[in-house]
Amino acid sequence: MINVETALKEAAGIEGTLGAALVDYGSGMPLGTVGGNKDLDLSVAAAGNTDVVRAKVRTMEMLGLKDEIEDILITLGGQYHLIRLLKGRAGEGFFLYLALDRSRANLAMARLQLKKIEAELDI
Repeated sequence: MINVETALKEAAGIEGTLGAALVDYGSGMPLGTVGGNKDLDLSVAAAGNTDVVRAKVRTMEMLGLKDEIEDILITLGGQYHLIRLLKGRAGEGFFLYLALDRSRANLAMARLQLKKIEAELDI
């Protein structure tokens, strides 16, 4: 089991990471952040990505889809933004957010590493 601080440190160690946050999508508030800069305000990103998660959950409900969201990927010209919804012991109602430099990141590996962090996280 790892705590929030350790989980975020592990996320920061993923190749190409610009910033990471653990976010409560009920409130849009981050429980913790690591990284970021003047061009990547993680508090703003947490709130904005909360809207993305809520919209997708609502859309799935309207469509009657009885499935779970593993992650949501937003691809920009120079970045990947990866949102991984947590389930089970890790904590429903939360997501891990990871901003990656597209030129340095391996998206498949980042997804696998976030999944591993989720499996070990205890909120």
